[in-house]
Amino acid sequence: MNKNIKRLIPFLVVILLAVVVWQYPKLNLISGFAAKSTASSIYIAGRSLSSVTENDNNVPLVKLAKSEYNVSEKKGMATVFGLMEREAVCREGLGCVLINGETDIDLYTQSPIRLQRKIALPYPFGHETALDTLFENVNYKQLKKALDHVFSDTVRTRTVLVLYKDHILAERYKSGFDQSTPILGWSMTKSILATLYGIMQYQGKLSVTEPAPLPSSQEDERKDITLNHLLRMQSGLAWDEDYSTISDVTEMLFMESNMADSQAKKKVVAPPTEIWNYSSGTSNLLSGLMRTKFDTYQNYLNFPYKALIDKIGMHSMILETDLAGNFVGSSYGWANTRDWGRFGQLYLHTGNWNGEQLFDPNWVRYVTTPTIHSDGVYGAHFWLNANGKFPDVPRDMYSANGYQGQHVFIIPSRDIVIVRTGLAEEPQFNTNTFIKEILGAIQ
Repeated sequence: MNKNIKRLIPFLVVILLAVVVWQYPKLNLISGFAAKSTASSIYIAGRSLSSVTENDNNVPLVKLAKSEYNVSEKKGMATVFGLMEREAVCREGLGCVLINGETDIDLYTQSPIRLQRKIALPYPFGHETALDTLFENVNYKQLKKALDHVFSDTVRTRTVLVLYKDHILAERYKSGFDQSTPILGWSMTKSILATLYGIMQYQGKLSVTEPAPLPSSQEDERKDITLNHLLRMQSGLAWDEDYSTISDVTEMLFMESNMADSQAKKKVVAPPTEIWNYSSGTSNLLSGLMRTKFDTYQNYLNFPYKALIDKIGMHSMILETDLAGNFVGSSYGWANTRDWGRFGQLYLHTGNWNGEQLFDPNWVRYVTTPTIHSDGVYGAHFWLNANGKFPDVPRDMYSANGYQGQHVFIIPSRDIVIVRTGLAEEPQFNTNTFIKEILGAIQ
């Protein structure tokens, strides 16, 4: 028996080495994810290392990483089996960024200039205590049951906020989270980015129908790509949005210095509008193109906060930047649950905030018009229910969605905004059932 085991050892070693060699390139991405997640969650959200390790980083492959955080240096680090160490450094006003050994971390260290004034109105339109309002047409016991369901262990919900007729109807937080805890919105950030385009168009700084100034745009089909095509994910540029392996999106988020260039470098695979292909690279390309509209880098940094974020009181929000100084408009927007709720309220009121119009009311119609070839599920950087994907939810519902089930649901016909954040999406988190149960409590 012992002899057989000894004979097997070399064979097992060869297999182990083969697996390591096969998976070795992935280690860079795994440790990159863990280092970035650890750094941002602790620096921005004030979370503990143990909480981040046991929850946010406890996903396939990433859970193999060992993470650390240096408080004095404001730096997150991670390795996989002691290999492929990655570091993420945190900077005032800019969030945390992965170092890749190619770009100087000190190239872009300017911080956004923010005006975080308190608005003397009850939440959601201000920063004073929300009004304690009871609605006769609401079954509060049924509403509580709906929240009980979505906070079960398997659904892994972290926070829920329900706003009805501009009032808080329900609000609940998992232990370790509260009204002030910033949550990573992941791809909900795309909807923030689109809104900035709507504001810029309203201010006369651009038109979404204008050509997108891409490299070699006069030499091939790129010359026909407009900002509208990019906002609708129908540019025809190649992109692989696969988070389970080494792909365009994982290389961009965890390896690239300049994420705005990732999509721009891809080949044309179809004329604009011929295909719909969801792409985080496209969102970061839009972020880089937005930067060209400003005469200084400081003005680019200030704009999202001055024109939108701090304007509506989302003071907890931070948009992280890449090593080249671009906002990572695809994925890295953080805000607490109530501030995500403010964003939904802005859309519910078609861009009007306390009497000031931030974008054209028709912008809502634009972002909620289904993009061809999307089967009615996508507009312009917002997700839709136009085709009845969620059968028990009004078809006018549209939403900002993010990885692991981050959502801001906007339902104009019911005068309601729902924010849900967590660590699970379909099928563990059932969107249709969740919204159906909440709406069912409102007679």
